[in-house]
Amino acid sequence: MPQFSVNTHRFDPYRNFKFKIKIDGQYVAGLSKCSALKKSTEMTEWWGDVDYATSRKLPGKTKYEAITLEAGVTHDTTFEDWAHKVNNIQGAAAMSLKGFRKDITIDVFNLQGKKVLSYIVHRCWVSEYQALPELDVSANAVMIQHIKLENEGWERDTAVTEPTEN
Repeated sequence: MPQFSVNTHRFDPYRNFKFKIKIDGQYVAGLSKCSALKKSTEMTEWWGDVDYATSRKLPGKTKYEAITLEAGVTHDTTFEDWAHKVNNIQGAAAMSLKGFRKDITIDVFNLQGKKVLSYIVHRCWVSEYQALPELDVSANAVMIQHIKLENEGWERDTAVTEPTEN
């Protein structure tokens, strides 16, 4: 069976460096890294009333791992503005939790720049934000900021289908 339904001649999987993240319907500029989408379901063991010698394994609670996004430091304040919705320097009285949860979209593109996969991550909020990395005058590095997003699950956008390739 072919790995790709439309492009049956395609053998190689998609590359992991062609992606964009949408927050509030806009792509985040200069995003350099996005951690994996991962979920795990606890196992609950149960012994039945018929066979006490054999256990059954039932699915328990499902946990969605936090997602970390990284970008080079620029004048774009998207991450910082979002982080301040959860907590800011003026304290709780100045805080507004309106809009602190957001759905984000992770779009994956093929080498030709056509969208091939899209995932919607639901009800994300900022649990950790790093505005600046450690600064070191002797280093030869790019300044990277990162944001850690808690979320309540994700799903694949089935409206995005495999594109035809030339």
